[in-house]
Amino acid sequence: QVQLVESGGGLVQPGGSLGLSCAASASNFSIRAMGWYRQAPGKQRVLVATITLDGTTDYADSVKGRFTISRDNGKNIAYLQMTSLKPEDTAVYYCSAEGVRGLNFWYVRHYWGRGTQVTVSP
Repeated sequence: QVQLVESGGGLVQPGGSLGLSCAASASNFSIRAMGWYRQAPGKQRVLVATITLDGTTDYADSVKGRFTISRDNGKNIAYLQMTSLKPEDTAVYYCSAEGVRGLNFWYVRHYWGRGTQVTVSP
């Protein structure tokens, strides 16, 4: 009902920049909030950034000032622009989306993409 496809991952040197995109396709659901999470090797998946329909954003402290999340509501695409990348940013980055349906959007479900690898290394 909601499918998310990430793109833009790859290998980048420390201090470099990389942009990620997430294309959401939805049937029976409407997309509300979207976001990015990441999971480093041997670590738990954690929040990177989220964005609501009206553009309100939230960032993990570790990426504030370096990463920027944005979205195109008409196309249901979320973006994550990453700058000043550090080796500790290396992780699989997952796109997320909040799908809502039903009268007054009473039914809510959180969806995930398959992830895209971001590696920051010399």
